[in-house]
Amino acid sequence: MRTGEPLPEVGEVLAALATGMWHWDTGTGHVTVDAEAARLLGLPAEPTRLTEAQVRARLHPVDWNEITGVVQLAVAEGTLAEVRIRIMDETGRILRVVRSRSKPTFDPQKKAYKLIGTLQEVTEPAPGTPAGNNAVTGDWRRSREAFLLDAGRALAEARSTAEVLRVAAGLSMPGFSPDGLAVFGAEGDRLTIIGHHGQRPGDEGPFAQMALGTDYPAAEVVRTGRAVYLSSPEEYKARYPLTWPLAQRFGRQSWAFLPLTVGGRTMGAWMAAFTYPVAFTPDERSVLTTVARMLAQALSRAGAAETERELTDGLQRSMLPVLGPEIPGMSLAARYVPTGGGLQVGGDWYDMIPLPADRFALVIGDVQGHDVRAAGLMGQLRTALRAYAAEGHRPDAVLSRASRFFHGITHTDDPGGLRFATCLYLEVDPATGVVESARAGHLDPAVRMPDGTVLHRPTAGGLPLGIDPDSDYPTTRLTLLPGETLLLCTDGLIETGGHDLDSGWARVRSIMESADGDLEALADALVRAVHGPSSHHTTGPLTDRREDDIALVLLGRHPVREDGTVAVRAPVRRSVLTVAQAEPERVATARQQLRELLHDWPSPDQVDSAVLLVSEMLTNVLVHTDADALLFAEVSGPPGARRIRVEVTDSSDDLPHKRRPGELASSGRGLVLMELLADHWGVAPRGEGKSIWFELSEKGPEAEEEGPQTDRTPGRHREGPAAA
Repeated sequence: MRTGEPLPEVGEVLAALATGMWHWDTGTGHVTVDAEAARLLGLPAEPTRLTEAQVRARLHPVDWNEITGVVQLAVAEGTLAEVRIRIMDETGRILRVVRSRSKPTFDPQKKAYKLIGTLQEVTEPAPGTPAGNNAVTGDWRRSREAFLLDAGRALAEARSTAEVLRVAAGLSMPGFSPDGLAVFGAEGDRLTIIGHHGQRPGDEGPFAQMALGTDYPAAEVVRTGRAVYLSSPEEYKARYPLTWPLAQRFGRQSWAFLPLTVGGRTMGAWMAAFTYPVAFTPDERSVLTTVARMLAQALSRAGAAETERELTDGLQRSMLPVLGPEIPGMSLAARYVPTGGGLQVGGDWYDMIPLPADRFALVIGDVQGHDVRAAGLMGQLRTALRAYAAEGHRPDAVLSRASRFFHGITHTDDPGGLRFATCLYLEVDPATGVVESARAGHLDPAVRMPDGTVLHRPTAGGLPLGIDPDSDYPTTRLTLLPGETLLLCTDGLIETGGHDLDSGWARVRSIMESADGDLEALADALVRAVHGPSSHHTTGPLTDRREDDIALVLLGRHPVREDGTVAVRAPVRRSVLTVAQAEPERVATARQQLRELLHDWPSPDQVDSAVLLVSEMLTNVLVHTDADALLFAEVSGPPGARRIRVEVTDSSDDLPHKRRPGELASSGRGLVLMELLADHWGVAPRGEGKSIWFELSEKGPEAEEEGPQTDRTPGRHREGPAAA
């Protein structure tokens, strides 16, 4: 070209270099290409205007998705968008590989991108050559995609900031892996260090609490929200001369500082440092940017979860009491375990309320629901119960007033606000071990006896709190004997793991009977049985495996000798039950309680005999007298030589007498059965009333095969007008 001649048109120069030009406007959805660009796309070599769909049909699907990410990254960083694209024909065969370089801009009003760029065919390097090792090949893309999937899954599963940092430290990126990592946060106008990896403890000192206005890459990223890439120490020193001495001592060669952005807000910066030079190609920047976005999301989720846990734990701790001072002659232990899913706060609670005359009350309950409203209602109900107890009301009056109060705060105009609560309220006298209880739809307590046997203690009860404001709650009195332990719990301890009441109770019972140690060890064993590794092997028969809150309270009475010293657990178990004239259904309760008392008795025939005799004795009192019946059963003696003694007492002076009933008679067989089935039996007058008793001595299945005993020793028997 001679001096003075006009320069050729840009299009002619590009055509001579086999380079096409194209223009893409996402607002209109059209792509304009010149003749060379059309040829490279596999179309007739003439200028044309295409739709996005037409262009997309000519590109490999993976490359089309990559174009979108590269364009967004280039706009954010103010750089060129460069990407390799595989051109395909109608059959899906790859025609050629082209390189696209463009300068994208973004119109915030139209929310559209405009790109003007070039297309040029490139040769795909052969695998194994130096060029092939550095090229963006299909294998590299697949490796990168697999890495991003693994990184995303690992970061999504992290539940705390520490776990997120551990995952980030273990990320190995395809083709280049950072030697040092650091995550920066921002508090006010200061830069903070959330965590770092690849540096020694204490190395973060000069960077902590650095002012955001400092000439430091991470501070600039937090201020501007734009990434900073430094490919060499010379570039770092030239751009940030003031803070270069702080970074120089680590011996790194390249650095990438990327913003951690969530919801349009930059919450910090992520530094990836390399011990070898990195060019930070568009593909490498794309990987780093994607990881930074995932890291920001993971840190945001972890921070929110930690804040939520701290809030709910603090709320629950503020609502759960600290068990009071040491109780003479008794021990207490309690546990609360929130549900494992969702918001870890719920409506289960327990409480200990000091009362006059050295007495105290134990309360356990469960407000319907596992949300903040349930926790709030629980706090109000707990306060109300404490107030009613402090006024000196008896257990039945405390629950009646609490039910009226709970009905008032839950029955509002909002139908979704209706809730109920179950509750068990016990008033305890430590000196005598007498426990008076009132129950509102809650589980009955259980007692572990001195020999380790665990039994239900049936108690009278009423409706759950809040259903009927005028509900009555009858009281039940029981005595906690020396060496016995009382268990109060919510249904989460029984039913968690797919259990119903029967299978869940069997699980709890086996733990209580086999556990050693004090009440604290027993409480831990019960919680582990539900939430520990062993719980995976004790799932129940139900398919529903939802978890529930767990609250439990253990109250133990110390076994003592006459001199006041603690005694060894005695091999005695007892059960006491009152059957009133107006409660004939409690005869069935007595039969069930006796079977539980004899759950490990070796002779099933003897157990059936004892249950039959108890039923006869109690029915005799209810039918032939106007008095209530008091049942007392005791198992004593070492295993293999135990004895069961059952005694039924009433206030009537009428003594039973033996009769000879006919075949069709409906009564008169009580004493006949007593003589046939019991080893010893008798009738004993009391100061007021009488008692009838029987005893059975333990025998194994071998003795049963020899036939029934014939030597029966009746006790004192006096004739009276009452029939047995």
